Amino acid sequence: MSKSPNRPLLRFAPSPNGLLHLGHAFSALYTWAAAAALRGTVLLRIEDIDFERCKPEFTDAIFRDLHWLGLDWPTPVMHQSQRLDHYAAAGERLRDLDLLYPCFCSRAEIAAKSTGTDPDGAPLYPGTCRHLSAAEQIERLERGDPVQFRLRNDRARAMTGPLTFTLVGPLITDRPQIRYARPERWGDVVLQRKGTPTSYHLSVVVDDAAQNITHVTRGRDMEASTDIHVLLQFLLGLPSPIYHFHRLILDGEGNKLSKSRNSQSLAALRQAGWSPDDVRRELGFAPRQLN
Repeated sequence: MSKSPNRPLLRFAPSPNGLLHLGHAFSALYTWAAAAALRGTVLLRIEDIDFERCKPEFTDAIFRDLHWLGLDWPTPVMHQSQRLDHYAAAGERLRDLDLLYPCFCSRAEIAAKSTGTDPDGAPLYPGTCRHLSAAEQIERLERGDPVQFRLRNDRARAMTGPLTFTLVGPLITDRPQIRYARPERWGDVVLQRKGTPTSYHLSVVVDDAAQNITHVTRGRDMEASTDIHVLLQFLLGLPSPIYHFHRLILDGEGNKLSKSRNSQSLAALRQAGWSPDDVRRELGFAPRQLN
C-alpha cells in the first residue's frame, strides 16, 4: 500500500454488469461534487469480479456515460479482475487467524434452517458447516463440492472488540461524527467462493486501502454493509475512510432504481434526446459550467 495522500481521494466504483441508470448518475455526480468541495480527486474503479455477468462492452459504456456527463478521472483505472492475487492474500491472512471456514450449504438449505434475516433481507446463515470436522472439510473439498468460505463473525468480533467509524452529514465538509459498527447483524458472511477468491466485502476494503481512499460516498442502501467493512479493515490492519451515505433515486413506485428492474439507462435517455444538463437538473445538480 502506498503512503497516505496529501489531498482527499474518493472513488466511484461501478460494476460492468449492465448499463448505468439515473441512480448511478446521481452517485457519480454526488461523488465528484464532494471531491470538489474537499478539493480532492475521484478515482474510477471497475468492480468486475462477477465473471458471468460483467462484460467488456459494459465497461466501455461506463466510460462513455461518465464522459458524457462531463466527468473525468486519473488513469490507469483499477480493474478488480486484475487484482485477484491481492484478495487471495487477504483471505489467507484471515485464514491464518482461523476466521474462515468452508461452507457447502445451498441457498435452499440455508433458507430452510435460517431463523432470521440480514440487513439486506437475506436469510441469515444458521452456522451449519461451522461444526464440520477437519476430516469432513477435507473430504468435501477434495471431492470438489461447491464451496464458499465464511467469516467466523463472533470470533472476529471477539478479536476486535467494539468498533466505530467516522461519518459526515449531508455536506461532505460537515463536522465528523462517530458511529458504532454492528457487524453482528450480518452473521457469518461469505468472503470467498470457489473459483473467485473474493466477495464484494473483501475486495472493497482491500482496494480502498490500496488506492488510499480517504472518503467514501455511497447510497443509503450500502450503509449497513459498512459494519462488515470496518470489521475487515481492523482484522487486516487497513485504514478506515470517512463515510457518507447519500439518498437513493427511486422510481414512481418508490423502488430504488436498479439494473435488475431494467431501470431506464443513461444510454436510452441520451438516445431519447436528453442532454447531460437535463440529467443534472433531473437529479438536482446545477448545469455543468463550461470554460
